[in-house]
Amino acid sequence: MIRLNLYKNKIQGHKNFGKIYGRAESNKMIGIPELAAHIAEHGTLYTKDVIQGVLSKIAACIKELTQGGTPVKIDDLCIFRASVTAKPANDVEHFEVGENIKSVRLQCTPTGACAKANYTASASLGYSSLAQRVKSGEIELSSVKGEYIAGSGSNSGGSGWGDEPVVNP
Repeated sequence: MIRLNLYKNKIQGHKNFGKIYGRAESNKMIGIPELAAHIAEHGTLYTKDVIQGVLSKIAACIKELTQGGTPVKIDDLCIFRASVTAKPANDVEHFEVGENIKSVRLQCTPTGACAKANYTASASLGYSSLAQRVKSGEIELSSVKGEYIAGSGSNSGGSGWGDEPVVNP
């Protein structure tokens, strides 16, 4: 089940200022060793060590292939491909790879069972324990200060969005 936490937008002037959003709660992240152990629990002939070796190799090979310009599709998961972020040049003569390419990243586009519509249809949703406490009225989302913690994660930097809800206990 995907558990949801509740958040309040505190970005002054934003069209949705003060509105409540739901966000998926994340558990502890697992790595290749834990994924291999999980796969092995599903009744396979292969040991955890063999599965871990294959998963480690697939990660390295996907990186190698995509950096060589070859997209890699894993059915019912995603298509991996290289993507770049570039700043514009005024004309062709002034475009330089070292100057205009800001970053290179691995792009992942879900396919099949993991494509948006299929993934959404098969997902089970519910409230996190914190969101249940908010919904029941036991605690409230802060309306004065700290509706969000803008500290860690990809949304940090004082944008008004953070990774953890703050509540008045």
